[in-house]
Amino acid sequence: MTDIHIVGGGPAGLSAALFAQKNGLETTVFDTDGTWMHKAHLFNYLGVGSQDGSAFMETARSQVDSFGVVRKQGTEVTDVQQTDAGFEVTTEDDTYQAAYLVLATGANRDLAASLGCDMTDEDTVDVDVTMETSVNDAYATGGMVRAEEWQAVISAGDGAAAALNILTKEKGEHFHDFDTPADADEMFGPEA
Repeated sequence: MTDIHIVGGGPAGLSAALFAQKNGLETTVFDTDGTWMHKAHLFNYLGVGSQDGSAFMETARSQVDSFGVVRKQGTEVTDVQQTDAGFEVTTEDDTYQAAYLVLATGANRDLAASLGCDMTDEDTVDVDVTMETSVNDAYATGGMVRAEEWQAVISAGDGAAAALNILTKEKGEHFHDFDTPADADEMFGPEA
């Protein structure tokens, strides 16, 4: 059984995947590549001067791939269910089990609704500051939780918050993911 299944491979989903996998949680991303990023050009994403949204997505995918995230590209999730052991994700071809679920499907809130997540008066998924929904160990991020403020950088932060909360639960203490130049040397070599 995988630790985390992430439905959606935009900035929120890939950010959650990066934080989780980098810190030892086996992570799978299901992605139909329907992200709004293909219509974007980034001028307002901190650290990115100017980049086409599709090029940004290729960079983000390469980054999560380098940490060993399993990406099921072109795979649509048709249903999610809570089980005694966590969650079952259903696609056209198979079912997959995971202890945690992160929903990152943009403004499409159908899977969250079918899972039984509480919704707000604005018809967004109701989450706490860690992005956890009313369904224990299920998280919602990005456009799912906001009527407005659909920005790539905000969505990426939502994904990171979800992953860090999962890591906190798994490690049994508040988890931080702070890296130093020595960490980069150890991971990538002194030429990094």
